[in-house]
Amino acid sequence: MSSPTDADKERLDGHGVEAELLADWRVMFAALHARFRTGDFATGLALVDAIGAAAEAANHHPDVDLTYSLVTVRLSSHDVGGITRRDVRLAREISEAAGGLGATADPGGVSVTELALDTHDRAEIMPFWAALLGYQTSEGDDRELVDPDGSRTTLWFQESEPRSSEGVEQRFHLDVRVPPEVAEQRIRDAVAAGGTMVSDDRAPAYWVLADAQGNRACITTWLGREG
Repeated sequence: MSSPTDADKERLDGHGVEAELLADWRVMFAALHARFRTGDFATGLALVDAIGAAAEAANHHPDVDLTYSLVTVRLSSHDVGGITRRDVRLAREISEAAGGLGATADPGGVSVTELALDTHDRAEIMPFWAALLGYQTSEGDDRELVDPDGSRTTLWFQESEPRSSEGVEQRFHLDVRVPPEVAEQRIRDAVAAGGTMVSDDRAPAYWVLADAQGNRACITTWLGREG
């Protein structure tokens, strides 16, 4: 097993990750994500075994989900709260193992959904939701509650005012994180399905959309968030 060096612990932003040319992987919040289409369960299980062997050798362990025809992998360095060169190296090994087994990467299919709660005072209500869900405050952002095991959806508290004057009183909404190259097509599809564009003022960080009844949701990317 190898131990991380200081250089290994350097946190990479989205631009730094893109410079590594990881064709199979996409930055989703503070982690690298990949999906591999295996076609059958046996191939998926073989890929999980290969990932496990590589992870043990590197002493750096990803989160892995196995379904009948898909293997989904999330890589992050928890000691720095983000993506490092350790993750990049292991991502390359995983991609090589997947290719050797005939699995096909599906980077455009990667996404992460967060649940956002609109509130004028998050401190007043966050303890309740933490207790109710068995969550804890995120180390990286004190506006978030996260599952300690990392398997359930993040709950994010967004400072906002009621919008009853617009005819919709909405407290919860979805934030859907997608790869940057997928965002505009996802927006076009949502508008074609009866939605409207509410605001693109913060694009490409996020776009605010609404369904035909005024319920809002956001398409988000890692771009436009520097600093």
